[in-house]
Amino acid sequence: MPSHLLRRGFLGLLAAQFFGAMNDNVLKGVLTFMVIQGGLWAGDLGEGGQGIVGICFTLPFIFLSGYAGQIADRYSKRTVTMWVKIVEIPIVILAGIGFMMGSLWVTLLALLALTCQSSFFGPAKYGMIPELVDDSDLSRANGTINMMTNVAVIVGTLVAGVVSDAFFPDQIRGLIWLPMVVLVLIAIAGLVSAFLLTPLPAGDRNAKFDFNPLTTYMTTVREMSKTRLLMVMMAWGYFYLLAGIALFIVPEYTEVLKISSTEASVLMGVLGVSIGVGCAVAGLLSGHHIEPRLIPIGAAGLVVFFALLSFVPPSLPDLQPMLRVALSNVGFFIFGAGFFAGFYIVPLQALLQYMSPDSERGRFLGTANAVSFVFLTVAALLYWAIRPAFGDAPQHIFMLSSILMAAGAAFFLWQLRGTGILIGSGTDIAASE
Repeated sequence: MPSHLLRRGFLGLLAAQFFGAMNDNVLKGVLTFMVIQGGLWAGDLGEGGQGIVGICFTLPFIFLSGYAGQIADRYSKRTVTMWVKIVEIPIVILAGIGFMMGSLWVTLLALLALTCQSSFFGPAKYGMIPELVDDSDLSRANGTINMMTNVAVIVGTLVAGVVSDAFFPDQIRGLIWLPMVVLVLIAIAGLVSAFLLTPLPAGDRNAKFDFNPLTTYMTTVREMSKTRLLMVMMAWGYFYLLAGIALFIVPEYTEVLKISSTEASVLMGVLGVSIGVGCAVAGLLSGHHIEPRLIPIGAAGLVVFFALLSFVPPSLPDLQPMLRVALSNVGFFIFGAGFFAGFYIVPLQALLQYMSPDSERGRFLGTANAVSFVFLTVAALLYWAIRPAFGDAPQHIFMLSSILMAAGAAFFLWQLRGTGILIGSGTDIAASE
C-alpha cells in the first residue's frame, strides 16, 4: 500500500511542530542553565530549581488542554494552528526582554505564556494527523512526527547550550540580545510553516462549550473507562513521569562530568536523537499496522538503561570537547534509554488517535495531553523534593526512574491482560479497511 506522508499538509504540520518544539526547548533550556549552579539566577529557586522551571512548563497544559481540545473539535485545526503561531511571536519577544533585563520572573512569565500557547496547539496537532493521512499510515505518521519533534529537541537543546554560554560566559553577562533574536527567528519560521497546511474542515461549531475544564476531563475519562482506552492513556501519560525526571537530571551533568553548558547540551541532543531513531524504527516496524507488542520491549529497555545510568560510574574518553561527551558511557546509556522510549510511546500514541471517536478526537486527545502533563508536574515536584538528598551525585536518581518504570510496566501489562491489545488484536488497520 502506498504511503501518503509526503503530502503538503502533513509536511507543513511536521515543519510547524518542529519549530514550535524547538522554540520551547530553547527557552526552557536557557532558563534551566541559568538557574542551576553557575548560571545567572543560580540559587534563586533553590537546589533543584529546574524542577520549578518544569512546573511552569507543565501547569498550563493541565488547566488549558480541556479548552484546547474543545476548540480543536469546534474549529478547523489549521485555523487553530495559525492563531497559536501568530501569538508565539509577541510571547518570545517578552522572553527576550526578560533575558535582557536580567529578570527571572519576567522570563518565567514568558515561559508560562509560551506553554499556554503550546497547550492549544497540542490537540489540534495530534487531532489533525488522522485528517491529513490515511488510517493505514497512522503509526508511521506518529513515528515520523515524534522523530522530527525529537530532532527539534536536539537542535533546540544544542542551541540553548550555545546561547547560554554566549549570554552568560564566565559568570558575566555577554550577548544579552542573543536569546531574543534566536527565539523570534524560530517563531517566524514556525508561522511560515503553518501556511503550508492544507485547508481542513471545521468541527461542530454548535457543540456546547464547557468552561469548566475539569468537567471536560471527568466526562472524557468516564467515556474512556468504558473501553481499554483509559488504560492506554494512563500508560502513555506515565511515560512522561520518567521522561520528566530524566530531563531534569541531564543538565546537571555539567557538575557530574565537570563540563560546560554547551557540552551538557550534547547529552540532551543524544537523548533527542535516540528517541527520534526509536520512534522512526517503531513506525517502520509497525508498517500499516499498530504494533502494541513493541510496548513491553520499550519498557524493558528503559528499565535496563536507567539502571545502567545509575550504577555505572560516569566517565569521559580522552577526546575532543563535545565528541568526548557524545561517546562517553553516559551518552551510550542515554541513547539506549531514548531508543527504547520510542518503542514504548509510538504504539500508545497511535492507539489513542485510532480509538478516539472522530467527532470528539480533540477532546479525547486534549484530556490525554493534560494527563501527560500531570505526570510531568509530578516529576517536577518529585525532583524538587528529592534532589537535595542526592548531593553531588544526581545521576543516582535514575535508579528511581528504573524502579518506577518496572513497577508501572508491570501494572499496565496486568491491567491490559486478556484484552488482546498486547498481541495486536483489533489493531491491524490495513486488514480492517
